[in-house]
Parts: sequence; C-alpha cells; structure tokens
Amino acid sequence: MSLALYRKYRPSVFADVIGQEHVTVPLSNALESGRTHHAYLFSGPRGCGKTSSARIMARSLNCEKGPTPNPCGECQSCKDLVANGPGSLDVIELDAATHGLVDDARDLRDKAFFAPVQSRYKIYIIDEAHQLGPGAANALLKVVEEPPAHVIFIFATTEPDKLIATIRSRTHHYPFRLVPPGTLAAHLEKVCNAEGVKVAKGVIPLVVRASGGSVRDALSVLGQLLAGAGKDGVSYEIAIQLLGFTDGALLDDAIDAIAAHDGATLFKTVDRVIESGHDPRRFTSDMLERIRDLMIVDALKDSTANSILRDMPDDQMERMRNQANRIGTANLSRAADIAAEGLTQMRGATAPRLILELICGRILLPIGDNTEAGMLARIERLERAEELAPMTTGRASEARTVEAKEKAASTHSTSDVAPSKVGEVKAHAKEKDSIAKHVPGNFDIAALRRAWPDVIEDVKKRRRLTWSLLSASAQVLSVDENAITIGIVNAGAKESFERSESDVILRNAFIDVVGLDRKIAVVVDPSIDTNTPAARETRTSEAPNDPVQLSGAALLAKELGAKVIEGK
Repeated sequence: MSLALYRKYRPSVFADVIGQEHVTVPLSNALESGRTHHAYLFSGPRGCGKTSSARIMARSLNCEKGPTPNPCGECQSCKDLVANGPGSLDVIELDAATHGLVDDARDLRDKAFFAPVQSRYKIYIIDEAHQLGPGAANALLKVVEEPPAHVIFIFATTEPDKLIATIRSRTHHYPFRLVPPGTLAAHLEKVCNAEGVKVAKGVIPLVVRASGGSVRDALSVLGQLLAGAGKDGVSYEIAIQLLGFTDGALLDDAIDAIAAHDGATLFKTVDRVIESGHDPRRFTSDMLERIRDLMIVDALKDSTANSILRDMPDDQMERMRNQANRIGTANLSRAADIAAEGLTQMRGATAPRLILELICGRILLPIGDNTEAGMLARIERLERAEELAPMTTGRASEARTVEAKEKAASTHSTSDVAPSKVGEVKAHAKEKDSIAKHVPGNFDIAALRRAWPDVIEDVKKRRRLTWSLLSASAQVLSVDENAITIGIVNAGAKESFERSESDVILRNAFIDVVGLDRKIAVVVDPSIDTNTPAARETRTSEAPNDPVQLSGAALLAKELGAKVIEGK
C-alpha cells in the first residue's frame, strides 16, 4: 500500500513549504541568528502547513549542526524527524482534542522539567490548541510563561481567538494563509510529473478549485484522481464527474440562452443538467461563478482579465467576452443577485430543481421586477435594441433622407420640382396640419395617439432616458383642457419619470409636434401591456405608415418583422 500524496510529499525543510514565505523566511532568519523563542503559535486554515512547519522547526532546532534553517539530514535527530520518519522521543505531538483535560495538562507540566533524552530541546507540538479546556490552559500557563531552558512549545490551531489571551501573549504568532491558485497549480503539476501520470488539460484547475487553497486537500483530491487513472491518464470528463463540477458546455449553453433571451433553450439546459445527474445546487454555484467571471471580463475590456482569470483558454476567454457584451452590465449584475439569492434559498430545500428553474425565469423576465435593478435591465435591453437599428434599417435612413430633400425642395419654386414630388410634399403637410388642427380643438385622443410616435421621436432627440421610459411602458390615456394624461405600466417607471423631470421634456415635445401645450399628468396603469396582440394591433392601426415617423422599436418591427419585447 502506497502512502497518500499529502504524506508522501510532506515538506522536510522550510524551502519546501509553498505559499507561506511570510512565515518561513522570518523563522529561518531567527534560526540562523539564534534568536529563537520558547513558545510559538501557528494559526491558519486547515491543510496549509502549520503542523508540517512545526515539525520542520523541531528538526531545525535539534539538528546536531544547528539550530539551523537547513538541517543536515545526516544526524540521528534529522533522520528521526524527517517527513514520515519514526519520530523522536524528545518531540512530543499532542492533540488538544484528546489531551485537553486538567490532568493531561498537569502531567505535561510535570514531565516538561525532565531533560531531553538525546536531543538539544524537548519540544511540545500541541495541535488544535483551541480545544484546550479553560482548566488545562490555565494549568499550562505558568510553564508556558517561564519554561525550563530545554523546553519549547509550538501551538497549532485553526481558531487562535479561542485560545486564552494569556497564552497567546506569551507566544510568537505566525498566521498561515491559503495558498494562491497559481502557486498551488504549479506544485500539483510537479507532483503529477513525479508520479509519472498524464493529466488532461483543465484537470489541475479543477483540483485547485476543489481544494479551496488547501495544499493537503489538493493533494488528497489529486491522489484520488491519480489512483483511478487509466492508461491515458486522468481525463477531464472523469474529473468533472468525480468532483461534481458542471460541464463547461452546459454552462456555456445556459449563458448563451440568457444572452439571447431564449427561455426554451435555457430550460432545456436545466433539464439536461438534472438528467445527467448534476446537483442543482452545484450548477447554481457554478453558474454564479461564471457570471462573476463575465462581470470581470465586462469590467476589464483589455487583456487585464487574463491575469485575473488564470488558466482560462483563449477561445473560452473570447467566448466569455462575447457573452458579456450580449448580456450587458446591468443584466449581469441583476443575474448575479438573483443567482446568489437562489443559492441561499437552496440550502435545505426539498425541491432544488424548482428553485433553479425559478432563478432562470427571474433572470429572463425583468418585466416582473419593479426594483431599480429590474428597471435598469429593461432600459439596457432597449438601448441595445436601438443600437442595432442603424445597422439593419437602411430603408429608414433612406426615408429620412427623402424627407429632408422634400423639405428643402418646398422652400424653392414649385416649377423646379417634379409634379410627383410636389404631390408627396403637399400630402405630407396636409396630414400634419390635420393632426395639429384636430387635436387642440376637440381633444381627439385617437389623433393624439397617432401623433404619439412623432412625439416619442422628438423626445429621443431631447433626452434618451425619457425616450427609453416612454417607449418601454407608456401610452396616452386621455387629453382635456388642462392636461395630457400618460399611463405608465408600473410605479418604478413612474418614479423614474418624475424624478428625472421628464414631464418638461414630454411637454415641449407635444408643443413642437402637435402644437398642444398642456400639463403632463402621469398615472400608474398596470393594465397597460405593450406586448399583447391587441396592443400591437392598436399600434399598427394608429401609427403612421411612413417609416420616417416610427420610433426604434416600431421601426424594427416594421422593417424586420421583429417581435417587440417592450419592458423586458
């Protein structure tokens, strides 16, 4: 039976301890200068080298050529204290969990005064020191404070705050930290080369991710993978299944569906996740991590993201950049909040798949979110749709050019203009005059609604935010002698409209387009649904046929036959 990797590759000198230079360098300097202390406290997360460093410290202190940071490895003490060695009678390792009683502390105190058997120092390594009971800790206090010259204490703990303050104050405290991913990955590659086992690309990052920065946990996971390796080594697929991580292809499908607002594909992906045996909680966690990565890529447009997202293939990085651009900043932030909230709700849930599907539905449907995040997501979606319009609406641009030429021609003599052009200009002017004449006098709501696209287009020239709010979720409800009443679908949009003083912008637009000067009144009307077939039919019947007068969303619908998703 072979040794576990974390035992086989346990360091024997400070130079072999990875990721803890802030501890090993000062200890090496203290050993070299002879300024050692009688009590040390090593603290930090599990598996980061506390106990191994304590054994190296004992080996360095009891070396015949020492104290030295580089033990000779030839004397009896060095051979006894080498990694996986038989141990020394003068180096006593105790587990405070099983030796935390007062009687145990008294026995240790009494034996501490006896001289070492064959070494320079008698060294006590007390692991999990925070589990010392109050009585045991107080019993050790005096001997820790003033030990015999041949006694050295080394306390190791994951929770130094639970160790009584009087003992902490007598020690030199060295905090250990989790090992950085890059350093840990390089160490694991060396281990794989030493073991002579081929590992597929992408497996090492999975092991690093599963370990959470703990060297012992990483070597334990790697040992499991190497033990089950076939003739071709450790494959990425086997590592994914064994470690329980989500396949990158599933994550890409889910993110692509979110970017395309494709609910059918997204829920089919969720079904594939469940059918393939993946844990919904793990998938949600991995999706949240992927959204985090997309936010980093979106925030860092240049190559700086490569230095943060290490071990990311170039093709995957390019794919993530495209996904981030398609989703948008506001939608990414909202999706991260929803996924994080859903992950919390999954703890102890009896139906995690249901919560996962609800997470996906909430991400796809910002129209049901009346918060500021939901409003920003809807506005961002509208702005992105408008940015696409100039690239796909060549006919609209041509129509605007024709209109400008007609206006210029109207200022010249009609004798210089073709009869057909004169007829078109006169017909257009007649329609405009009829609207302007009819609305102020009789307050015809139908005529005002027909002029609404022109008003919206005029608003767009004045302020883009006001245009986004109105085109997304508003319509004209009524007009009278005092005011024009505008209905907005939810309270959030109404609040944003009033806070931004958009009523002044809209009022000026009505004055310029139809010559109607009225106060703008805004009310919340949840019955307004700009995506129902009836609403689309009304807009079609009442809107002008001239493409020049259409707004961005209506223009996309007319020119491309697109489905207008307003307010989503």
